[in-house]
Amino acid sequence: MTSHTDHPAPDHPAEVGRLEHFPITFFAIVMGLTGLTLALHAGETALGLAPVASHVMLYVSAAIFALIAIAYALKALRHGGEVRAEWNHPVRLAFFPTVSISLLLIATATLSHHKGLAEALWAIGAALQLVLTLAVVSGWIGTRAFQHGHLSPAWFIPAVGNVVVPVAGVPLGHPEISWFFFSMGMMFWVVLLTLVVNRLIFHDPLPGRLQPTLVILIAPPAVAFIAWMRLTGEVDAFARVLINAAFVFALIVATQLPRIARLPFALSFWALSFPLAALTIASFLFAGQTGSEPHRLLALGLLGLLVLLIAALVVRTLRAIAGREICLPE
Repeated sequence: MTSHTDHPAPDHPAEVGRLEHFPITFFAIVMGLTGLTLALHAGETALGLAPVASHVMLYVSAAIFALIAIAYALKALRHGGEVRAEWNHPVRLAFFPTVSISLLLIATATLSHHKGLAEALWAIGAALQLVLTLAVVSGWIGTRAFQHGHLSPAWFIPAVGNVVVPVAGVPLGHPEISWFFFSMGMMFWVVLLTLVVNRLIFHDPLPGRLQPTLVILIAPPAVAFIAWMRLTGEVDAFARVLINAAFVFALIVATQLPRIARLPFALSFWALSFPLAALTIASFLFAGQTGSEPHRLLALGLLGLLVLLIAALVVRTLRAIAGREICLPE
């Protein structure tokens, strides 16, 4: 707990406590909302509709990102020790790249509206993603001793962030940088996939709050498929392996959803949103490239499910905020 001796006593101590415990995991909300933005745009394109809903969601996502970024910046200024504690936390460490991923996703969504702004956001997001990836990996292999119980699918987040870079990077004219990030992301995905599966099979089950992160298993191959299509422009054998791997993980995760749905709500439930959005976008992209009607229908079904999921998460999050069920000390 940060000392208040250097500051005047607050009028509302409870509010200070809420800011002090404002978690980095809030940025997962932005990933979900920007994922919905891109999925809506893919759906509008597939159906020949004007990009109205996706345009509205872009502004909503950007506004939510700004609010969360301001709140976390205030936390860093007033409670730097708490930020350092999150950075040293074996689970929350992996969530710091959600900041750079959010910027990259907003840049991707902005691409069709304002290329100059998209390029600026992409450059900042890519640079921050590289810094955070190196910092997180250095934390993993540094002097700290991690236990098997610390490992979870959330550790995929830094890898997913790297394969997001080419999605906007290639259209912006940066193919070589995009290949660099794609290669880094794929390398860490393969390594982490082995470690995570080993942990899930041979060690204790994930704690309740981390159970929703199982859905993150879908994200790396789904996002990698989208990035591969940007880099190569064709549905080749490797592209098919990637998207079908995403479908396989989706089926595996689906078997666990009834148990996850019974858990008490936590911010980690937002981990369900972005992977589903990525799978939706990948399905639309595959259908558009191959003319596959089953994949088009699947994509439309996934989009409908995504909209319902995001709506439910927003309602439940607002209810939790009103009931002061989040931003509490662990």
